[in-house]
Amino acid sequence: MLGFKEEEFLTQTRSALDLQGQIEEFVESIEQRGFDNVFLIGAGGTYAAMLPYEHLIRSRSTLPVQAAIGKELMLTDNPTFGAGSIAVFASVSGTTEDVLEAIEYARSRGAYTIGFTGFPESPFAAAVDVALVTEPKTWPFDLPLLLLSTRILNGRGEFDDYDELTRELKSLPETLVEVARQAEPLAEAFAEKNKDADYHFLVGAGNLWGFTYLYSMCILEEMQWLRTTRVHGAEFFHGSLELIEEDTSLLLFVGEDESRPLMERVGKFAENYNKNTTVLDTKDYELAGISGKFRALLAPLVLDTVTGRFSKHLERVRNHSLDLRRYYRVVEY
Repeated sequence: MLGFKEEEFLTQTRSALDLQGQIEEFVESIEQRGFDNVFLIGAGGTYAAMLPYEHLIRSRSTLPVQAAIGKELMLTDNPTFGAGSIAVFASVSGTTEDVLEAIEYARSRGAYTIGFTGFPESPFAAAVDVALVTEPKTWPFDLPLLLLSTRILNGRGEFDDYDELTRELKSLPETLVEVARQAEPLAEAFAEKNKDADYHFLVGAGNLWGFTYLYSMCILEEMQWLRTTRVHGAEFFHGSLELIEEDTSLLLFVGEDESRPLMERVGKFAENYNKNTTVLDTKDYELAGISGKFRALLAPLVLDTVTGRFSKHLERVRNHSLDLRRYYRVVEY
């Protein structure tokens, strides 16, 4: 597989799973101290990565939960954010300035903070009350966020399958390698077909809406300098569909949760009016060892693995390094 570092991938994914015990200890501690709500706070990709877990908790619990952009939260006098809040953060590098500022703000409001990062000596790890550390450069943080969300729900009697889920997740690193291998031909074909396309239209819904946002902005825009539109599957028919032409590169992110009918509707439209539709459907990927009832929960992680193959092939055909930046962390702004 092009540019796929299998051992590194396995090590990083396993390190995310290895946080289970520490996550459980953290949840036990907040259950004892008591809490009123959960805020999932990020910037850019880490904000987008929080959205599936806001969706998960909202769909199963009466616990108030909010995914928030750190910079906006700091400027909004939210009366529910304070001493009764659990504030969750993540940073791959441990140095993201917007996130560090948000942590400082959260602690000034009395919120109890937890953060996921790959660097134990980073400013990020020093700033949060509880830092849980993976192998360096581990991404995405879906596994720790899934474990945290489901363990919180489990403690409230709102997710009885927690123990079964965690047992099945043990085999996931190897399973995701097979997902990557299966996605390779599709990724190569997409890149070859769209190597000269400078505009891509991405649609997702449910627990894949956050990932749709992330792949559009943080990968195609930031890492490939491609113009994109990203729209929620339920909103597609309220204006955005007018941008679809026969040759528009249309990427549909389809999961297995309750939002699937929204994306199937978009797919039917695409069949009639577009000849360059790429459907990334988690149902197409075998997840060995994972029960059907848990597949939907893993959709963001599965498609992150799939699109990782897309990204490497786009990098190749466009001769544009995924590490190249013009402005981000390059200039003052």
